[in-house]
Amino acid sequence: MEKEKIAEKKSKPPFRVRLNRKKQKLIMCILTLFAAAAAIIFLLPTILTIANSFMGSSEISANYGIIFAENEDGGKEYIAEKINLKFIPDMVSFSQYYTVLFKSPDYLMKFWNSVILVVPIVIFQLVTASLAAYSFARLKGRLKEVIFFIYIVVMLMPYQVTLVPNYLISDWLHILDTRAAIILPGIFTPFAVFILSKIMRRIPFSLIEAAQLDGAGELQIFLHICMPLCKSALFSVAILVFIDYWNMVEQPLVLLSNSELYPLSVFLSQINSGEIGLAFAVATIYMIPTLLMFLYGEDYLVEGIAYSGGIKG
Repeated sequence: MEKEKIAEKKSKPPFRVRLNRKKQKLIMCILTLFAAAAAIIFLLPTILTIANSFMGSSEISANYGIIFAENEDGGKEYIAEKINLKFIPDMVSFSQYYTVLFKSPDYLMKFWNSVILVVPIVIFQLVTASLAAYSFARLKGRLKEVIFFIYIVVMLMPYQVTLVPNYLISDWLHILDTRAAIILPGIFTPFAVFILSKIMRRIPFSLIEAAQLDGAGELQIFLHICMPLCKSALFSVAILVFIDYWNMVEQPLVLLSNSELYPLSVFLSQINSGEIGLAFAVATIYMIPTLLMFLYGEDYLVEGIAYSGGIKG
């Protein structure tokens, strides 16, 4: 019996170790609760938008009234009054969606404007970025490092800084007030080049060397070795680029004077100053493509960013 008690005492961890484990569990519980509370607070505007999109016009008016009104200068003015935020509608109604989808052709036109602008930017940016990244990964020399540094500097500049040069160049090329003024600058942005070049630099040189010994050229190495190994990075870049340009507002307002060419993001900012019920419905539909992109490619997005983040040089 004494031997069993001694063995049992030895098998138990020391008191300090057990106390530390309890502290760690308590800390993890607190952090989990804090993260859950932060997530709920972060999701509240989205939940409010989706819930209010299923309210009827009368319920919207009763809860929110007139939030925006025209001032003396003809612009929109915010009316400061008490607003009743409701997360559960009294009666579910699809009238807002019916108005937006069937009675308002502007929404569908602006939706397809966004598709026409964003899809070519995503596709051709992946093509040009992958080719440029392969060049940065394969070429050696001082000139390559200088050009890559310039890429990083341009990438760090916000849109507001580059809008004026884009405007002047578009005017010089006579493409101002056309979709090309949005698409061309979007195709050649440096963000995708930076991410993909980091990924391609991590590809083992032994694979490329073996392919060269088998008689493969640069194009075959690019298509059959580099591109398959960069699949996760390509998906993550496509998702990020799509979300970025799906939400663009500044570029169309500056480079397009014809309101018929405006994308859905600009239309959403304008409808917010009108009927609040329609704004909720449009915002809900507006979120669907980005949510689907994120949910479909979440694993690729996390893997691509984590893979590029662990690369040196």
